[in-house]
Amino acid sequence: MSSDVSNLVEIRDLHFAYGKRAILSGLQMDFPRGKVVAVMGGSGSGKTTVLRLIGGQLRPQRGHVKVHGQIVHQLNTAGLYLLRRKMGMLFQHGALFTDLTVFENVAFPLREHTDLPEELIRNLVLMKLHAVGLRNAAKLKPGEISGGMARRVALARSIALDPELIMYDEPFAGLDPISMGVTANLIRNLNTALGSTTVLVSHDVKECFAIADYVYFLSQGKIVAHGTPDEMMVSTDPYVKQFVNAEADGPVPFHYPGKSLADDLGLGAQA
Repeated sequence: MSSDVSNLVEIRDLHFAYGKRAILSGLQMDFPRGKVVAVMGGSGSGKTTVLRLIGGQLRPQRGHVKVHGQIVHQLNTAGLYLLRRKMGMLFQHGALFTDLTVFENVAFPLREHTDLPEELIRNLVLMKLHAVGLRNAAKLKPGEISGGMARRVALARSIALDPELIMYDEPFAGLDPISMGVTANLIRNLNTALGSTTVLVSHDVKECFAIADYVYFLSQGKIVAHGTPDEMMVSTDPYVKQFVNAEADGPVPFHYPGKSLADDLGLGAQA
């Protein structure tokens, strides 16, 4: 794949390992400007590691991640922080400051990264909270609102600086069906309203397929399939079929690989 100016993020020949344990192998991925791209796969497939490499928290052993035309792992500290100001991140469990109000949580990045006057910060925070339907919860603490509402506050905080790139790490985890639907619609609508690029890491098929423009499937650190949600729904790839249809039997085994139970019980020779 060659470099394309229409892509906000490009990943080329990416390899990453913790010590001798390979996590990602030979990834090639494109994240076009203005699109919602889902990175899907089972637990431990390397999805969140992709986000950490995009954000510069990790460095690849080979290959590179390019954001805004810049190779992330080659940036110095100042350059990396400048790049991160163009990114928004929704962490898996929200990561709100429990001692701060909803308002103060959303105001935090604005106060940390800008010199805006308090009156303008107030207006911006109320606008972001209004966008996620929680303007009237501004004075509450995270412990005084539901889990779904807390996720929406975290979403408002992630878009406080109007980022060009928004990354979501399992945004639907632990939510009830109504909250999942609300969150999915917010992700799609905010992407359109901000003109941003969205990287959505999840294993929730229904919600992702409803809002994503393109999908990458990861398994054991490699891309096993990619395409539009419609293409993935009719895919004959064994891994995609197993994942989309939640089947127990398929390329992803139920049992962790190793010796058989008969061997562990000393019955191997008798079997």
